[in-house]
Amino acid sequence: MKKIVLAYSGGLDTSIILRWLQENYKAEVIAYTSDIGQVIDKKKIIRNAKRLGVKKIIIEDLKNVFVKDYVFPMLRSHALYEGTYLLGTSIARPLIAKRQIEIAKKFGAYAVSHGATGKGNDQVRFELGYAFFGKKIKVIAPWREWRLASRTDLIKYARKNNIPIPSDKKGAPPFSVDDNLFHTSTEGKALEDPKNSAPEFIFQRTVSPEKAPNKKTIVKIGFKNSEPISVNGKKLSPANLLEKLNQIAGRNGVGRVDLVENRFIGIKSRGVYETPGGTLLYIAHRGMESVTLDKETMHIKERIMPVYAELVYNGYWFSKKRLNLQKIIDKNKNKVNGTVSLKVYKGNVTIMSRKTSSNAYSMKKVSFEENKSFNKAKVEKFIKYHSKQLNKS
Repeated sequence: MKKIVLAYSGGLDTSIILRWLQENYKAEVIAYTSDIGQVIDKKKIIRNAKRLGVKKIIIEDLKNVFVKDYVFPMLRSHALYEGTYLLGTSIARPLIAKRQIEIAKKFGAYAVSHGATGKGNDQVRFELGYAFFGKKIKVIAPWREWRLASRTDLIKYARKNNIPIPSDKKGAPPFSVDDNLFHTSTEGKALEDPKNSAPEFIFQRTVSPEKAPNKKTIVKIGFKNSEPISVNGKKLSPANLLEKLNQIAGRNGVGRVDLVENRFIGIKSRGVYETPGGTLLYIAHRGMESVTLDKETMHIKERIMPVYAELVYNGYWFSKKRLNLQKIIDKNKNKVNGTVSLKVYKGNVTIMSRKTSSNAYSMKKVSFEENKSFNKAKVEKFIKYHSKQLNKS
């Protein structure tokens, strides 16, 4: 019998897809779950898959790989899509796609499948990953093939096939939620109308800033070669470090973003994103670079960032262009060492101090006290030169 490897979450959408693949492709479905830090119930995944007749179920812990090889390199670029989005969903898809193809090859599957909708970006991200690692493996995208045209149709199909339908905190069918160790995104239902405020109950990992503690929290993040290695002096694995920062930021109401973004496929969508620990890392890393890198290097990175962010957003993680930009970004990463202290309070993050052995920042040169380390006589020539540039096109 032919085999298909499905990116399976154990939730409603992928359970429906699993049954649909069995019915329409008459194939054995291998249920594959990447544990990249999402809220995961392994027993539920196994139970739901077995209920649908699946014999091969693979649940793989990729949390450290995800954070070290995907999240951290992206954070070094300071990537923000459209100036706001820290790319939490975008960065997760390449790793899942890569492992799906590797598993398909291992078990001799002729096809892979995913649960991304026909209107979203994830279908592109998954399939560009598939194309890079498995050009000869067939891709099955149910949302572009089946006649289930809406979430209402999915609910009807689920009931017909005795597939459990989860409910949100209000007892209704759930919002569309995606999560991993880096972030949580919530879309659909009332959020589709940008006039509607996001209801408080949808937030998964951050408290409301108004309900956050009335006391500040100080957190110190240590960096070595541009990579975060410690929190408050304690060295942690990449996954444990991000989880620790998620806890600190989450309980202080940090990391919420409500945005309308321009999808790669050409439509606008509204989502509510929570990236608590990632927000702390983003701010701390920028602070660390400010005292360790020279002006030209920092400005080159600033020019690269929007291009890099769009590549990640569009699913081009494995592209030569993204890899070449990463080389530029990482060229001086060995200089980024030290500790940044942050004050976290009711949704706000403030840099308190930056400690490093780097000599990129010179207290002598910047001091208001008289000293001979800075040649003020050259400033007049500098200004005259740039005055002449004003009339040049």
